[in-house]
Amino acid sequence: MSISAPGGRRYLSELGGFVEKNVKIVTTRGAIYEGKLLGFDPATLSVCLEDASFSGEKYPRVIIRGDSISEILLKEKPFDLKGLSERLNKLFPNMVKYYEDAGFITVMDRIRVTAEGVEGTGPMYERVKRVYDQYLIEQKSA
Repeated sequence: MSISAPGGRRYLSELGGFVEKNVKIVTTRGAIYEGKLLGFDPATLSVCLEDASFSGEKYPRVIIRGDSISEILLKEKPFDLKGLSERLNKLFPNMVKYYEDAGFITVMDRIRVTAEGVEGTGPMYERVKRVYDQYLIEQKSA
């Protein structure tokens, strides 16, 4: 798969969404690792896990070669930025831009929203932050 192809970029964007999340990795030999995905190499798809468990033992760091990975399973629900952008667009019509590949939203080209939080200042920031906080609560209870 070519990384420059739209599907390749989308794949890397999805995998990038797994970073800092708990994952389960199954290797081609059937070994199972669980831990927090710290990062990955886009060229080889090798990964680095933090606080990983394997065969009943814990390891602070584990690196798994990409060619030995059969599956990478996300153990927690991903943050729905698209849903949040749709909600924000109802409150701020035509002022919201969702950058799916980059993983962020802008409101009025001044306020930046990611899965990690809201960046900006002023009254508009406060309104966007309230919507974001409410959306987080709803997502966690769903």
